[in-house]
Amino acid sequence: MKKKAKEPNFLEALKMLGEEKDISPEILFDAIEMALISAYKKNFNSAPNVRVLLDRKTGQYHVYSIKTVVEEVENDIMEISLGAAKAKNSDYELGDIVEVEVTPANFGRIAAQTAKQVVMQRVREAERENIYETYTNREGDIVTGLIQRIEGKNVFMEIGKTEAILSPLEQVVGEEYKSGKRMKVYITEVKRATKGPQIAVSRSHPGLLKKLFQSAVPEIDEGIVEIKSIAREPGMRSKIAVYSESEEIDPVGSCVGHKGIRVQNIVNELNGELIDIVKWNTDSAIYIANALSPAKVVSVAVNEDAKESRVVVPDSQLSLAIGKEGQNARLAAKLTGWKIDIKSESEANDEDLDENMAEYEVTSEESFTAEGE
Repeated sequence: MKKKAKEPNFLEALKMLGEEKDISPEILFDAIEMALISAYKKNFNSAPNVRVLLDRKTGQYHVYSIKTVVEEVENDIMEISLGAAKAKNSDYELGDIVEVEVTPANFGRIAAQTAKQVVMQRVREAERENIYETYTNREGDIVTGLIQRIEGKNVFMEIGKTEAILSPLEQVVGEEYKSGKRMKVYITEVKRATKGPQIAVSRSHPGLLKKLFQSAVPEIDEGIVEIKSIAREPGMRSKIAVYSESEEIDPVGSCVGHKGIRVQNIVNELNGELIDIVKWNTDSAIYIANALSPAKVVSVAVNEDAKESRVVVPDSQLSLAIGKEGQNARLAAKLTGWKIDIKSESEANDEDLDENMAEYEVTSEESFTAEGE
């Protein structure tokens, strides 16, 4: 006959639970003692002068009434006579504090129920705190989320053992959000709330693009290639400026990957969002020309103090440089931090250059535009 496995006693169960949930057993002991005091007062109409001791070795509990030694007892709940005290211990004197055990015979059921409630409450609190600590250290990182449900315009996602909220402002117009779909999201904020940590995530934040490149390009993760700037119009187009101090390293090529596989994986994750990868340059004129990729540039005039520039492009490249609804020019300005005025060659020939600007003939450096498959 198979011997039935021995169930763990109260103390063993408490220790096992503490280890499983990463809570110190002593925290649970203290919490149970405080709760038992409240339970005793509630059920036995006691004055606020009791102490409950939960024995750490045996798991037994004892309730003690705390009394002051007096000559003549006027309040038998708060006081004990000198004679009665000396009967317990001859060393007691007037004014001393005596603890008298008053554990009720029927206190076991109340104690067990109270202990269970307190332990479960503390476990929930500890789990919430552990989740908060885990994810507050991951603000600015990306995680893979599983869409659980959609309430109104909010998308609720499962990330690890908790839930995150993708609000309408952090969603990408045109993206499809449906239950059971997995997607990478960027953690923007983690804060404490009544029902536990509240984690806000984003699909539209530029940080998502940055982290995707860090994950996909080892040279970025190792610090060999640096992301200098990102400009993004979520779901439409993004520009990313990269740089390497080493002349042997091609920063744009590193991000593109063999046959474009690295950047293509990112484009696919972003559902076909166009990505322009351009080379950052210390020379403002060259950097501005690079930022306007895929358009070709003839010259760039700059006013370094005002961070204003005039860019001249071939007549045939004007619409490409400006982009649909001005998107390419707008992203280039955001990427560089410069005001960019784009002119065709024929327009520039008919205008005088601002005297505060210095003009340079430039050739755009290597760039790459990744499109959805």
